[in-house]
Amino acid sequence: MEHASPLRPGLVSTPVSHDALVDGVRRLARSSVMVVGDAMLDRYIFGEARRISREAPVPVLQIDREVAVAGGAASLVRALTALGTAVAFVSVVGDDQAGSDLTGLIGGQPGVEPWLLVEGGRTTTLKTRFVAGGQHLLRADREESQPIQPKLAERLLRICRDAMAATSITVLSDYGKGVLASPAAEQLIATAHAAGRRVIVDPRGADYARYAGADVITPTLFELGAATRMPVETEADVIAAAAALRETHSFGAVVVSRPEHEVTVLDASGIHHMHSEGGEAPDASWAGNALVAALSAGIAAGLDLPLAARIARLAAAIAADRPATSVVREADLLAALSEQGGAQRKVVTRAHAAEQVERWRARGWRIGFTNGCFDLLHPGHVHLLEQARATCDRLVVGLNGDASVTRLKGEGRPVQTQDARAAVLASLSFVDLVCVFDEDTPVELLQSLQPDVLIKGADYALDAVIGADLVQGWGGSVKLAELLPGHSTSATVERLRG
Repeated sequence: MEHASPLRPGLVSTPVSHDALVDGVRRLARSSVMVVGDAMLDRYIFGEARRISREAPVPVLQIDREVAVAGGAASLVRALTALGTAVAFVSVVGDDQAGSDLTGLIGGQPGVEPWLLVEGGRTTTLKTRFVAGGQHLLRADREESQPIQPKLAERLLRICRDAMAATSITVLSDYGKGVLASPAAEQLIATAHAAGRRVIVDPRGADYARYAGADVITPTLFELGAATRMPVETEADVIAAAAALRETHSFGAVVVSRPEHEVTVLDASGIHHMHSEGGEAPDASWAGNALVAALSAGIAAGLDLPLAARIARLAAAIAADRPATSVVREADLLAALSEQGGAQRKVVTRAHAAEQVERWRARGWRIGFTNGCFDLLHPGHVHLLEQARATCDRLVVGLNGDASVTRLKGEGRPVQTQDARAAVLASLSFVDLVCVFDEDTPVELLQSLQPDVLIKGADYALDAVIGADLVQGWGGSVKLAELLPGHSTSATVERLRG
């Protein structure tokens, strides 16, 4: 809860109501942001390491799959679009395969207007991570940190000047790879202010003079100490260092992210401190982008800084408990803020389901999947679902949407809407996630989730189970659950009609 610190008198205490937080989260999707910074390609190679190489004392990674996502400043863009924010993204890539792959990933995101300039002979930053059992074995980097060519820098500035007219604020996402090398940052800040736009800086390095005059700067606790060369051990230390940083470089506000997702804000109105709520989640470097994204979107949407920072702190806490490839969405923030919580949190979109399954899999948990219409849930359904949960650590239920049920079962079905059916399924303790799909078959959902086991009723022959070949193809298994005689939704509907 936000409150005044006992370590220093006169701190601002601004209680924030639950309704204000919820309204603030919903306003994030009404904002527009321009991001300028260093784009990277993050490649993740997942597998199992069960033996040591005979050639050297190193583990052998048996590769299962590879994932490529936009990283660096482009990761901030992903975080913003996940919140529904419209983004103009300006950056530079090399004329290499990584640059081409990165351009495709960014261009394929909805809500993004990409301006990716290509510099001949430049190496696009590529970070490759090898992961086994949720643990990183190795990270290999290929990068170039030289400033971009002067003529390209001039073109980038012209593009930014035009993009500022269509966006509410400018965010400089500096990873020290050359796009924002001096004097680019200084020029962009001056240009934004001349256009009446505020500037938020996610800094890099210890020299903050080149960010002078920025409206908001967002150092971590470590970065604050490095930039000021002051101690940051206590809350009083943090306040003193933030005040010195703000005064030295004429920043409008300093937003410091601290361990356990605590955030300290110092601006013209005073000092605001947001403590972590609801336990201690592990810190993760990628949580910083979630924080900056929510903070930027909030400011762009017209929220005051303490409210935007409060939402940003929550976004960082959610992100830190997820794989680096995932993002935080409006639904995640609203669920975390929900006073009722409960079963409805289990009903998620396909993208959210895929991310949740990824989190479970990173913990070594076995993922089960079953699907159906589940119209008028009866004891036969419950019996099947109980058996399904017994085969796995986490069970995902794919639920046919209303239009799909009508196509499969005929007019008059479903009896209950998909929202009602999903709510009933989610209330069952042995169901961990419910995901509605609109297709007639769950094939696309299966491909997104890639469960370890697919469960269907024993009234199916194994070779007739839709998706069985897919699941077996990636090393999973198919189980046929025992049926409970005498129970049928169709028969129940007929009895009701009669």
